[in-house]
Amino acid sequence: MSITFDNKVAIVTGAGNGLGKTHALALAERGARVVVNDLGGDVHGDGGSLSAAQQVVEEIIANGGEAFANGANVADFEQVQQMVADTIEKWGRVDILINNAGILRDKSFSKMTMEDFRLVVEVHLMGSANCSKAVWEIMREQNYGRIMMTTSSSGLYGNFGQANYGAAKMGVIGLMNTLCLEGQKYNIRVNALAPAAGTRMTEGLIPEEAFAMLSPESVSTGVMFLVSEDAPSKVILGAGAGSFARAFILETAGAHLSPEELSPENLAEIFSEVDDREGANEPSAGFEQTLKFVNLANQ
Repeated sequence: MSITFDNKVAIVTGAGNGLGKTHALALAERGARVVVNDLGGDVHGDGGSLSAAQQVVEEIIANGGEAFANGANVADFEQVQQMVADTIEKWGRVDILINNAGILRDKSFSKMTMEDFRLVVEVHLMGSANCSKAVWEIMREQNYGRIMMTTSSSGLYGNFGQANYGAAKMGVIGLMNTLCLEGQKYNIRVNALAPAAGTRMTEGLIPEEAFAMLSPESVSTGVMFLVSEDAPSKVILGAGAGSFARAFILETAGAHLSPEELSPENLAEIFSEVDDREGANEPSAGFEQTLKFVNLANQ
């Protein structure tokens, strides 16, 4: 099976450097026309310049591809809407959206300001929602769309000093879970990538030897699969150093207390049964949990 993106139009946010850049280059190499979006700020979200995005565009064009640069701030819905409008005016459609833009403002929660918490959530979570919303009706009308969220092991499992980043990165999983259900009949597939890569956001946090192994290019291999025509949906794909793994959100089979037994003391008594992972499954939608609890009660 050959994965190509001929006649497809892709928007990649945060594509001036790092992972976004390699995603954009990989899409263009396989035939996509690419909007290279980047505000041009530093890893903390300060500053702004179109030069990084323009350099990526020039590289794509030099290799025979089509691209244009865009400096929209993904946290600003009006700017995002204009970016999508410009894309439609130029190429008539949007087939692929890669939500990659992000910033870091790491501190322990006790030292973190709520402004730093809010800003990181605005860029990662609201930025992903803004871009997805801006292309959603276009994808519904054309009966085709591939959207990728960028999550993180920090959101899935936690990481010291990243309460803001972790909350935002888990938030995009909730967004993915619902969008893949709402987009199913319109052939819109939504997935998430949890990357481990050596980029300017991880420089200094990863030992040099490991940093060299964690190339952004190896991660982009997973992205090309997640946004391909035959892509799955609702997949959380971990990727790094050429290795790939799938993360799941599972729920145990559970245990029941009758109305007469309901008390925190009795719950403590049966918690080992509640916590038993044998028979755990991955619900396909939230209502399955409700049905399970009702069935347990009926039994």
